[in-house]
Amino acid sequence: MREFSTELLFRPETEQLRFLPEGPYPYGPDRLSWVAIQHGASATSGSLNLFDFESGTNQSFDVPGRPGFAFPTNREGVFVTGMERRIGLFDMKTSSFKPLGDPVESDVRGTVINDAVVFSGGLIFGCKDLKFAEAKAGLYLWRRSDWRTIRLRNDQTCSNGKVVFGDGERVTLLDIDTPAKTVMRYEFDVTDGRLSPPEIVVDLRDRDVFPDGMIATPDGNGVIIAFYNPADAEFGEARQYSLSTGQAEAVWRTARSPRVTCPQLVERNGRIQLVLTTADEGMTPQQQAQHTNAGSLFIGETDFTSLPEQPLFEIPQ
Repeated sequence: MREFSTELLFRPETEQLRFLPEGPYPYGPDRLSWVAIQHGASATSGSLNLFDFESGTNQSFDVPGRPGFAFPTNREGVFVTGMERRIGLFDMKTSSFKPLGDPVESDVRGTVINDAVVFSGGLIFGCKDLKFAEAKAGLYLWRRSDWRTIRLRNDQTCSNGKVVFGDGERVTLLDIDTPAKTVMRYEFDVTDGRLSPPEIVVDLRDRDVFPDGMIATPDGNGVIIAFYNPADAEFGEARQYSLSTGQAEAVWRTARSPRVTCPQLVERNGRIQLVLTTADEGMTPQQQAQHTNAGSLFIGETDFTSLPEQPLFEIPQ
């Protein structure tokens, strides 16, 4: 297995921003967007952030809820955002949030929107049980063609990393429900809003850490998965897995930050590099003193020569 080192890219100055960073995504050639899902254990709001590679500075925009994800759109400064139980457009200039469709999870208590993926048909997103205890959270399609939100599953606990392969009315979906510790593959009919029976393509049940965010490799033959380790490990990990064999092919380690939440590939200085977000969620002050890089963003080298598809969300007219 190939091993790559990482270095500290950005350590947020405040504990609010270090608590639960996730969802890094390229925002033009020199910036990276990411979300702070919530600004503390009891907080009910978070922020959308823009990190500038050239200056090393970060802009933070408070949002009126807990953002599970935010993706750039074809409109400057506007992000499609999953927040609490609604999908909508957040405008950085006005700090306004415009819903796209009705709320989800109306028949469930104690869940919020979590991770998502943009694809040609719209968005596929999932929710999480805030207590991380019950398999009651939904997996959804927000369909571009009719702005309709369709529930695909209602039995997940913490819906996390997602990848879509293909274009058109039939695509392949890879999905992680974190406690299950598996990457599931579905054939997905966008028109009918139906998933095929699932197939396990990467089995992680022998590991004592939890799979979180996930992206595809540029050639589409593998995935890179961030692992959230609740224990006091010396480092965190993201690993690359083959989709044909399910075996680990590469690893990136984050020193003194065991709770890795999301990966993202970026092009920087002519090279393809891997950005990893990490969190200090749930750490005591003593643990934070031990894991001094927890809640930081890291960057590491790769041997890739191109980026995977990283689409913008096209705002419906």
